[in-house]
Amino acid sequence: MLRRLYDWTMNLSAHPHALWVLAGIAFVESSVFPIPPDVLLIPMVLAARQRAWLIAAVATAASVVGGIAGYGIGYFLFAEVGQPLLDFYGYQDKFAQFSELYNAWGAWIVFGAGLTPFPYKVITIASGLTHLDFLTFNIASVLGRGGRFFLVAGLLWQFGPPIRTFIEKNLGLLTFAFFVLLLGGFLIARYLF
Repeated sequence: MLRRLYDWTMNLSAHPHALWVLAGIAFVESSVFPIPPDVLLIPMVLAARQRAWLIAAVATAASVVGGIAGYGIGYFLFAEVGQPLLDFYGYQDKFAQFSELYNAWGAWIVFGAGLTPFPYKVITIASGLTHLDFLTFNIASVLGRGGRFFLVAGLLWQFGPPIRTFIEKNLGLLTFAFFVLLLGGFLIARYLF
């Protein structure tokens, strides 16, 4: 089953509309969707290493625009949309403490979350809710998300074939590790905030 999913993702990554799909995933992941765009970014770069920088740029731009949507959820729609999302992910209990610290360290929090598997949507909504300076939010988003996607694309561009071979040989283990990291990010967010 994993092999079929991997093959499907690799085929999708070579599709003419793959950049649009990546942009859509990167956009919604920054505001509401739990799956990171790396699941498509990585096979896209492996399938077309010469387009690595374009792929990273599309993921960055769409993620930053999606982050602005998340900021808007927190800023304008917290009661209608943001509150249910925070309740869904279980982040409401410690959110007041988080808001105080957030305003003091907001730029670093946005930047750090942009680089890590931490659920970025929590940060974008929190930025809007706590009214973090919009320019600061956007600069930190561009640097954090861009840093992450360009680093991944750069490593895959440089070491693509051996990495692809490694992924194909260790697909089950890597899939397990991916889900552990994803779940770990949500657990850290839940208990930290």
